[in-house]
Amino acid sequence: MEKTWRWFGKKDRITLDMLRQIGVEGVVTALHEVPNGEVWTEEAIRGLQRHIESFGLRWSVVESLPVCEAIKYAGAERDRAIERYAVSLANLGRCGVRTVCYNFMPVIDWIRTDLARPWPDGTTSLYFDRVRFAYFDVKILAREGAERDYDAELLRKVEELDRTITDVERERLVDTIVVRTQGFVNGNIREGDFDPVGIFRRLLQRYAGIDRERLRENMRYFLSAVMPVCDEWGIDLCVHPDDPPFQVLGLPRIVTSEEDIAWLLEAVDNPHNGLTFCAGSLSAGAHNDVVKMAGRFAARTHFVHLRSCDILPGGDFIEASHLEGRGHLVELVRIFERERPRVPMRVDHGRTMLGDERLGYNPGYSFHGRMLALGQIEGMMAVVKDELRKR
Repeated sequence: MEKTWRWFGKKDRITLDMLRQIGVEGVVTALHEVPNGEVWTEEAIRGLQRHIESFGLRWSVVESLPVCEAIKYAGAERDRAIERYAVSLANLGRCGVRTVCYNFMPVIDWIRTDLARPWPDGTTSLYFDRVRFAYFDVKILAREGAERDYDAELLRKVEELDRTITDVERERLVDTIVVRTQGFVNGNIREGDFDPVGIFRRLLQRYAGIDRERLRENMRYFLSAVMPVCDEWGIDLCVHPDDPPFQVLGLPRIVTSEEDIAWLLEAVDNPHNGLTFCAGSLSAGAHNDVVKMAGRFAARTHFVHLRSCDILPGGDFIEASHLEGRGHLVELVRIFERERPRVPMRVDHGRTMLGDERLGYNPGYSFHGRMLALGQIEGMMAVVKDELRKR
């Protein structure tokens, strides 16, 4: 597999020179300065591409070319938004950047309740606490009908938490769920917004009446519309699984399971309609057999995210070591090195360690933690390649 690294552009504190020194081969990035829904011009793409290549690296994967909300909820401007998306894809194809990761999660991208959960060794990682998330939904967001989505025991724990939680903890929960993990990803909400909860409520309202089947049809419509451009320019469009892989906040999520992935690949049965196989997202769902899914979908996997989660009692989950957890990453390396040996791969959501916490990295995107993870994955790759040579 090609060793790649998610890089957030020229303002990223992690430089391309640093990446070159630790053995990275390809860069995963985007035109982060372009507002969602606007066209990526060929000039802007080539400018960033030349900058990356000047360090001896290549722009391997776009992550992400965001699918704007109007496409997901089928707003009046959907067709125009799809046309702009197709122009951006064509411009990427002209420049030779032909792997494009995206997601189809309504409103909110990946969700955690704690960005720095401590481990006994002094490192920290991302964490999802079901009680605190339910508290945000029921007590802070105050979503109509939210109580119906949780069982009686969980609601009892929410009431207990309500009696002890501080104002600072409430503010931190809002910042974690709807600001810090969202602003740098999709731009729906950004740091400094005066009323992030109010903005978030208005975004949710756009999906009133949209269930899983309706969202599926909206996804089918989008993919059918852009596949001709992908065919023309040889672009592999690869959807990222929902993170976490279950329904949240009354929103439908449709890339959560083996059945979901099989549906979307069959609904638009084109080899350019493929998957970003994120072992971390998928392993956060107890219903997912990650190794089995990797084997089944390897042929339509165009990009791999290697990380792993552990599910804890009560349904909480935590980002595990890349050597442990439900992701079984060594088995995934075996599958993809055998079936897709040049597929781009990046390690994901490394622990915060060795001073990373002082450097203002985006949540989950530390330098030392991901460098350690890359070394661990490189070791797995070396062993697996040796196994394959001896067959």
